[in-house]
This record gives sequence, structure tokens and C-alpha cells, in this order.
Amino acid sequence: MPALIECVPNFSEGRNPDTIRQITSRIEAVDGVTLLHVDPGKATNRTVVTFAGAPEAVIEAAFRAIQMAAELIDMRQHQGEHPRMGATDVCPLIPISGITLEETALHARRLAERVARELRIPVYLYEAAQPDPARKNLAVIRAGEYEGLARKLEDPRWAPDFGPAEFNPRSGATVIGARDFLVAFNVNLNTTSTRRANAVAFDVREAGRPKREGDPLTGKVVSDTGGQPVMIPGSLKAVKAIGWFIEEYGIAQVSMNLTDLSVTPLHLAFEEVCRKAEGRGMRVTGSELVGLVPLSALLEAGRYFLRKQQRSVGVPEHELVKIAIRSLGLNELAPFDPSERVLEYRLAKGSRDAALTSLTVEGFADLTSSESPAPGGGSVSALVGALGASLGAMVANLSAHKRGWEAKWEDFSTWAEGGQQLKVELLRLVDEDTKAFNAVLTAMAMPKGTPEEQAARREAMDSANRRAVEVPLEVMRRSLTTFDLLMAMAQHGNPVSASDAGVGAICARTAVRGAWLNVRTNLSGPSKPAGFETMLSEGRRLAADAEQKEKEILAVVEGKMGA
Repeated sequence: MPALIECVPNFSEGRNPDTIRQITSRIEAVDGVTLLHVDPGKATNRTVVTFAGAPEAVIEAAFRAIQMAAELIDMRQHQGEHPRMGATDVCPLIPISGITLEETALHARRLAERVARELRIPVYLYEAAQPDPARKNLAVIRAGEYEGLARKLEDPRWAPDFGPAEFNPRSGATVIGARDFLVAFNVNLNTTSTRRANAVAFDVREAGRPKREGDPLTGKVVSDTGGQPVMIPGSLKAVKAIGWFIEEYGIAQVSMNLTDLSVTPLHLAFEEVCRKAEGRGMRVTGSELVGLVPLSALLEAGRYFLRKQQRSVGVPEHELVKIAIRSLGLNELAPFDPSERVLEYRLAKGSRDAALTSLTVEGFADLTSSESPAPGGGSVSALVGALGASLGAMVANLSAHKRGWEAKWEDFSTWAEGGQQLKVELLRLVDEDTKAFNAVLTAMAMPKGTPEEQAARREAMDSANRRAVEVPLEVMRRSLTTFDLLMAMAQHGNPVSASDAGVGAICARTAVRGAWLNVRTNLSGPSKPAGFETMLSEGRRLAADAEQKEKEILAVVEGKMGA
């Protein structure tokens, strides 16, 4: 898996579209980088930019953007609601795939050193890139903001990690680091009071609020023996939060950074703010996400809100995303387009058009019926298997919502979830089968003149032939698993839908039988992969099992249908 990282620089300009455009154009000019999202904020006078690619390309794009920001943004003129200390205020690198956080931190240090050396901007490291535990926290580094930076640089304890300990009045300082995925999430309140929004923020953020003597608002702050304020922790771990008023929308918000979604996911942060706001006489009216969000965060939220309604969570992915958007109120301030705001969807944009599964039913049928040998029987078998799993999930969902069966909804929801997962896996194999076939054609077309070319061709042929057998075998395994779902639905599901479970069984058996034909065809040539006898043996067993399971399910279905 190739290394892929994301970069989310925050620039201290959110009101001049021309300045923002010039910065982002420098990012887009770098080959191998995809500009994912640009999120300007007028009230904060700050723009959050998100882009991704291979590490070297991302580092180059980040440097060019920081360089352009230093040329265009004068911090002496900057005003905005968000804490900041430089033209490029913060520039985090985030590992996405094929690279560790530690490796990403090394890239962050390289970028920081170059920015300091070539642009003469003081640079501080944070999070995983910062070796000093006392300086890992961004809020600690940014304390005093731009206005206090000159004095801060005079303190030897706050010498920058890279660059001169000299105040750069135009560009300020920049914080560069590496961190896990962070979600910037603002929850909207039905108030204009920053003080009340801050109270909720202090209630929920991990750091909490200072303990006070007497009156919790105006009393003297209690200090420990070291002179530091004694803090009353908030209710949410891995959450940073402040309250502010957004003039652009005329509302106050609780602005949160969720630093570890495995500890505090999106939906639980939202629910806790709702609870604390209500306790203080306010209501949450919606929310907004800044930048991109991982798909898993919205899928978890969708499942959470469906479970609260005692409804099946085994629905298609796009339905889970839709319920999450509605439940979180993400459309209140501006339309939330998942294709633009969900990280995985945005990265995949442009490549999905080539996928067979992105075609219409008519388009897939037309392509299959054309002169091209692919897609062929293998892809069709996988598609038929996916339809069988889909029918099983459908019966489970109908059963979960059947009147009078309310006590059974969770069991059927679990079955439906499993059916959705099988559907997704089999749809993936629709494209994998055609890719495997094309790999065989590519290997066959390789030159075979010199001994080196012959050896390379043999190696490519061996690899392609093995994959051409492994994919239909996987279709057989997944489709066979579908029979467990279909039998459960035939026996215990909504009796009105028994015939649908039967059709699903026929689809699953067709998928297994069709994929078995593919396995045998791809093992019939002179060039056989190692272990082909084991593959044939497994294929025979799977085919026989599928035939037996189909008969058993159809017998149950016929019994329920009667005359």
C-alpha cells in the first residue's frame, strides 16, 4: 500500500477570496497532490485547507503554500475570532495509509526545518513531531497569540525549534507537527452569548475549568502548591473546546477539536453538548464540521441515532450517512455535501467512474453484452451474489420493523448489518474479477525475447493466474456465507417476504456455481499456480455445499407458501 498523508494548514485569511485562491493554486500546482477542501471563515478570518498525496508531494505543496501565505498575509493587520500566531498558523500532517505516525513526524520536522531556513519564519513543533512533552500541546505553544509573540521569543524557554528567535512582524510564527486525525466540530446554540457558550465548552472539554472559591463564576481561582490553577475536569476525554460568537451566522457556538474519535466520537460529543446546553437553559440547533471528516465517524453516528430509535442499522452506507447529517444538524448553516466533505469520498472522486459498480444497471448490462470479454461470467457471478445478500438484508430490515415484533428488532438488525457487509464485499469482487482478467491479458502481452524478459513474463503470468483463481474462489466463499442469513430469514423472518429469501438463495447458489465455472476455466490451462489441487478441492466442496443449502432454504420457503 503506497504511503498517503493528509495536510491541513490553517491560514490567517478568511475574507479575501483572491488571497485564498493564490495560496491554494500553489498547492494544486504540485503533481501527486489532491486538493480536497477549502473552508474559509469570515468571522474567524481563517481558512482551513485540506489536501493529500504521497509524502514528498505533500511536503512540497505545504512549503509552497506557506511561502505564498508569507508573501500575501500581513499579521499586523489581522483580526479574527480564532486564536492564531502566524500567517500560516498551524500546519499538521496526518497519516492516512501505508505510513506510521512516527514516520509522518519525520516529514513534519523536514518541512519545519525548510520553512525556517528558507523563509526565516520561527517554527515550533507540536504533537508527535515535538520531542519535548511540555511543548506538544498546540494551545500551550500558541498562548499569548501573535500579540504576545515578540515577548515570547525573548524568553530562552520559548526559543523556536527551528529558525531564528526573532520576531517576524509580517508572518509571525508557524506551528508544524504530526498528529492523528482531528475533527473540528462546532455545535450551534440558540444564544448569542459567548459567556454562556464558554460555560458549556468548559463543561465538556477534557481540561475543564479552574476551581474557584465561593462563586463558581467570580470567585478567586484556587491554585496548587506550584501556583498552577486547580482544574475541575470536563465530561469528555480527548476534547478541546471554547465558546465563541459567530457574527456571520448571528449565533454562539461551542467549538471543539475531537483529537481521538475512538475515545469521544462525533455523535457522543454532540449529545453531551446538547445535554449540558439544556442544563443551562439553551438548546442546540445544529452543528458544522470544519474541513473533512472520516467516513467511519458518520457511519458510527448514523448507527447510534438509528439504535436510539430502535431501528435496524443494517441499511446501506448512504442511508447511514444521511441519518447522521440530519441528526447532527449539519445542514443548518450551509449544505453538507458528503461527496465533498467525507475524506474517503473526496479521495475516490474521479476514480469511481471507472468502477463497474458505479454504472447503472442498464450500463452494466450493455457493457457485459458488448464485444469486450470483460466484464464476464466472473463479475456477473459476484454481482448475483451481492443481490442475494441484498435480498437477505432486505428481509431482515422488513422484519425488524414489523408491527408486533418490536422485541426482535435488534436481532434482525444484526442480521441486516451482516447482509450489508456481504453485499459490500461481493460488489468489490465484481471489479476485482475484471481487474484479475485484465492482469492476465497484460502479462500475456509482455515481451518475451531476452531471457530477462521471459523471466519477467513468467513471474507476471504466475501472479496473474493465481489472482484469476483466488478472486472467484473468494466469490464462492462469500456467497456461501450468505446462506446462513437467508436460512435465518426464511425460517424466522417476516413470512410475507419468504419468497424474497428464496430468490436470495437462488442468487447465492448461482453465484457459487458461476464462480466455480470460472475457477475451473482458469485452472484448465498449462500454466497452473502452486497449490492448484487444493483450490480445486475447496471449489468442489463449496459448490456441493451451496447446492445442498439452496435446497434446504427452498424447502422452508415452499412450506411457508403452502398452496
